[in-house]
Amino acid sequence: MSSNQVIILDTTMRDGEQSPGVSMSLNEKVEIALMLEKLGVDVIEAGFAAASEGDFAAIQAVGRAVKDSTICSLSRAVERDIDLTAEAVGVAAMSRIHIVLSTSPIHMQHKLRMAPEQVLEQGVLAVKRARRYSDNVEFSCEDASRSDLDFLCRFVEAVIAAGASTVSLPDTVGYALPQEYGNLISHLLNHVPGADKVVLSAHCHNDLGMAVANSLSAIKAGARQVECTINGIGERAGNAALEEIVMALRTRQNHFGLQTRIQPQYLVPASQLVSGITGFQVQPNKAIVGRNAFSHQSGIHQDGMLKNPNTYQIMTAADVGWTNAPHMLVLSKHSGRNGYREYMRQLGFEFSSDRELDEAFLRFKRMADQKFPLDEADLRATVSKAA
Repeated sequence: MSSNQVIILDTTMRDGEQSPGVSMSLNEKVEIALMLEKLGVDVIEAGFAAASEGDFAAIQAVGRAVKDSTICSLSRAVERDIDLTAEAVGVAAMSRIHIVLSTSPIHMQHKLRMAPEQVLEQGVLAVKRARRYSDNVEFSCEDASRSDLDFLCRFVEAVIAAGASTVSLPDTVGYALPQEYGNLISHLLNHVPGADKVVLSAHCHNDLGMAVANSLSAIKAGARQVECTINGIGERAGNAALEEIVMALRTRQNHFGLQTRIQPQYLVPASQLVSGITGFQVQPNKAIVGRNAFSHQSGIHQDGMLKNPNTYQIMTAADVGWTNAPHMLVLSKHSGRNGYREYMRQLGFEFSSDRELDEAFLRFKRMADQKFPLDEADLRATVSKAA
């Protein structure tokens, strides 16, 4: 389906909650969902209705609380799961049933223990059952990136004919390379009847560190939905990070020519909320939402930033929701004279001459060689000759 709009499906509360060591309460899921709604997420995957009574209840609670995003639940391709999923999401103003079934040889043989034709038949029957409840049905071909391409094309054609409106092609184990994954999307669009009439979706895992790159490659190839999580949390090495995909599309508008509904000023608040609830701390150098993402410690970088922020920043901290802008400059032994002068100006010190600045800067350098980080008292001491 050709469009310049990329649908964002957030699966923080489903795939993200599958991160080893994470469990979210009903109230925590509602809190996250309301933040995702404010963020502008199109589809919120609130859980796995058949997993437990608690997950079922949480999905319903999210469905009742959220008004502006579509609420969906994952479901295996079996009648009981589909029925429970339909009941769970049915309370929402807008809802979706999301079915998953493996299509790769290794999964069909060793996990499902079914022949390919049996899998195809089960997938079609699952979509038809889901369509009894909703015309918004997504089908995920689990482990699509390791599936036989001819079989995958037949399978996708069959579930589209059965009524699926979105078809997801997960790189379930993070095996694909960006060009391979983009080519997979292109091949399906060019060879599967009806593929251009539905939304193809990317769902990438980060086992080789390429989840975001693979997702962007899929989008470039014609996928118009991407499934991702806040902070990139998820099974094993995690999922594609929502904040990185969104800001890549936004910052490189000249390359992609696409847009999302995401309000980027809520990216950092969403990241901090999920981090607080899960207990998973965001690494300092994490793109977009890490505390160092807009910080500068090198003297060369600080000098450039003070002259023109565009020299070392391709977006601003305020764009993505950082409110404590003074963290931009971090003073250390690597800092330069201009960075030191600006930081001291923020503390209320103005130097009357270059000589006074040079003497204070020398004292700062000597102190910075011995201690890191320097606190405000240390920095104030550098303007005293007794320091």
